[in-house]
Amino acid sequence: MSKIVGKALPDMPWQDKDENDKLPVWRYKANPIIDRFATRNSNSIFNSAVVPFEDGYAGIFRCDSRSISMDIFAGFSKDGIHWDISDDPIVFHCDDEEIGKRDYRYDPRVCFIEDRYYITWCNGYHGYPTIGVGYTFDFKTFYQLENAFLPFNRNGVLFPRKINGNYYMLSRPSDNGHTPFGDIFVSESPDMKHWGVHRYVMGTIKGDESAWQSTKIGAGCIPIETEEGWLVIYHGVINTCNGFVYRMGCALLDLEQPWKVLKRTKNYILAPHEIYECMGDVPNVVFPCAALTDAETGRIAIYYGCADTVTGLAFTTVNELMESMESM
Repeated sequence: MSKIVGKALPDMPWQDKDENDKLPVWRYKANPIIDRFATRNSNSIFNSAVVPFEDGYAGIFRCDSRSISMDIFAGFSKDGIHWDISDDPIVFHCDDEEIGKRDYRYDPRVCFIEDRYYITWCNGYHGYPTIGVGYTFDFKTFYQLENAFLPFNRNGVLFPRKINGNYYMLSRPSDNGHTPFGDIFVSESPDMKHWGVHRYVMGTIKGDESAWQSTKIGAGCIPIETEEGWLVIYHGVINTCNGFVYRMGCALLDLEQPWKVLKRTKNYILAPHEIYECMGDVPNVVFPCAALTDAETGRIAIYYGCADTVTGLAFTTVNELMESMESM
């Protein structure tokens, strides 16, 4: 039996697996939990991050407007399912006008480290995508730090604690378009400003051995610490005659050397099968961005974007995911 390292979260959203659920990850029966028009001017709300906060939950949400501008918004929930999301995007306090100038923001992740909630997102810098970094204590006032990397980069995902005294972040170097390639790397920083010691973690799998992740991969949820290693839920992409298809997988990384892959899924753990995942602004997408965990039971609740249009919720356990992976 595998065990999550962390706190109990007994009131987190949960729904038991039933006999019709064939995959290691199963959907909330009332999906999607956030509709595309959940704010005053939204065209779509997806690829968003959620964390426990005070007596409920807080989140940072990607909301594309009806003019199709991309920005991130704060929201709160008592139960992790029903959300009150701000109609206005986050305004960051920033000491450097060059960095603080907004271009575009999308696909946030949220990671609690020590005393604050760090936010990472795909940040437009002079029109080029890189990884923005900021933090908040209360999800009301936000501070922006230096971008983590030069363009081009996406899917910046922090580890929830320091490793050997340094911060660690997964990322996926990319290009300026809808990237038709991409592997996962890890970098470290002593101060959340200077990033280096870049290491290759894992890449795509060519051929038909695991073709669902043959075009590109990218880190999704904040890594989950287990007694066996860091459990990483990620997305994988294949390019088909009908365009990209995004599916979900997982891997286990070494606790002290997180560029070392111990296990990885050959088969996907969730794929776009439901109508709200297959039809939308970008069809055939499931895109994980956050996971709630209960150390006592091993339960995991995954928040994921569906067809770049709405937000879904899915469930699994640490044992289900461990059993779905093969040793590397």
